[in-house]
Amino acid sequence: MGVSLRRRSFAAAALVAVAALAGMSACSQKPEQTTPGQPITLNVDVFGQFGYEDLYKQYEAANPGIKIVERGTGARLDDHTTRMTQQLAAGSGMGDIVAIEEGTLIQFKAQSDKFVNLLDQGASADQGNFLPWKWEQGLSADGKSLMGLGTDVGGMGICYRTDLYKAAGLPTDREAVSALFPTWEAFITKGEEFKTKTPNVAWADAGTNFYNVILMQKAGASSGYTYYDKSNNFVMSSNPAIKESFDLTMSLVSKGLTAKLFTFSDEWAAGTKQSKFANVPCPAWMTGVIEGNAGPEQKGKWDIAKAPGGGNWGGSFLSVPKQSTHQAEAAKLARFLTSPQGQIAAWKSKGNLPSSPQAQADPSVADKKNEYFSNAPTGTIFAAGAKDLKPVYLGPKNQAVRTEVENAIRAVEQGQLKADAAWAKALADAEKASK
Repeated sequence: MGVSLRRRSFAAAALVAVAALAGMSACSQKPEQTTPGQPITLNVDVFGQFGYEDLYKQYEAANPGIKIVERGTGARLDDHTTRMTQQLAAGSGMGDIVAIEEGTLIQFKAQSDKFVNLLDQGASADQGNFLPWKWEQGLSADGKSLMGLGTDVGGMGICYRTDLYKAAGLPTDREAVSALFPTWEAFITKGEEFKTKTPNVAWADAGTNFYNVILMQKAGASSGYTYYDKSNNFVMSSNPAIKESFDLTMSLVSKGLTAKLFTFSDEWAAGTKQSKFANVPCPAWMTGVIEGNAGPEQKGKWDIAKAPGGGNWGGSFLSVPKQSTHQAEAAKLARFLTSPQGQIAAWKSKGNLPSSPQAQADPSVADKKNEYFSNAPTGTIFAAGAKDLKPVYLGPKNQAVRTEVENAIRAVEQGQLKADAAWAKALADAEKASK
């Protein structure tokens, strides 16, 4: 699942805690010793919600010698990535299968020799099960090894609160709402109107979310890359897509239109439940997150409109580290989980949009309506354009660079930095992080 915007900069103490946890994990999780006839335990390390619970039960029933344990469910992407980086360096502690988000995949491609080549485990037969660009993303830098099998893609919409729109005198029908903001500039203008009518409710949840969505759109429509070009040169200062996206975000933030929340934090989850904001940038997998945070009492109060410019946010892969003592069994399970039927099951469970064209065409996906989101046709909304999506290249230290840019945006939201000084700080800090 893609939650590439899962935030990182709480406090230095939090990072120390994560590193400590990673170190403990690397030391304590020794390779499992098995004897003939003993059941094999396959550990699957994830973040967020992948929706595999029923699939595990099916697989265990069909393979009596296998026990599956999912670890990290609900964890933030940053914590998951930090832990995995520590375990990879230590040479132990990783799961038999690990989930890798698209924004961090590039940093692990530099160590592709530490992951099983899934082509050697029969996965070459699965190539037709994935959108071509998703399959290509899972290949190593030299194209000779398949590092990961795709799980989902993001798609893009705007999830919005119909009751809050109504309170502000705005239309609530999803087609009418989509027409309100054909561009991000129009989205900001409409937010100013919303603020005058409902001053105690924010128009948007967080500036960082919108920045990253806009950046991926603009980069996809132009250069095809963000902070690094395809030769891995740091190009933040010369890539106009970044400055344009940053300036739009500063407009949103400086007008006081965000709830100033740290995305995926406890405060953000509580803000969802407490109706603190009216809009969230919404890839397919976000619907499950919102429903979980908002609770049953908000069923029917949410709907989904088109995002200005469409786009994609997130998507993940399943990989098998060479640390695993059950590589063949893990690869077989990864192929099952990412099969068209596996992706359909994850869609039904958590709303994660399949990266399989066969799964996207299945009626259970294509004709799906989400009852929680006012019966929005989620299959149609999120699958639109996914087949023709041009992925954006993310460089080797994309996550570290992105963190610094987001820190600058968040500092403006919190009143710690002036908007007119934010770009210079973001650029300087990002350049340091790129080294």
